[in-house]
Amino acid sequence: MHAIIETGGKQYKVAEGDVVFIEKLDNEAGDTVKFDQVLAILDGDKATFGAPVVAGASVEATIVKNGKGKKVRIFKYNAKKGYRKRQGHRQPYTKVEIGKISV
Repeated sequence: MHAIIETGGKQYKVAEGDVVFIEKLDNEAGDTVKFDQVLAILDGDKATFGAPVVAGASVEATIVKNGKGKKVRIFKYNAKKGYRKRQGHRQPYTKVEIGKISV
């Protein structure tokens, strides 16, 4: 059974036991979170789609850890003008393990 959930402005296709990296949540490691924004439930040949969400469906997950992604280097440069600007960014994330998908 798969579900399509929405969190952090993005959509993820998840199944029970999956480990997913999502946008940072304000919870600690070991906490349980419940995703109510379930857009679709896919069970074999049977599919249920919401308009916009499936009524009564939810996905439970356990937070494994919060962290930061790899550093992305931003380098701006204008030729012949002496303009150089270097910047770095590390996107925060939350690693979650999907538990139960309930309809």
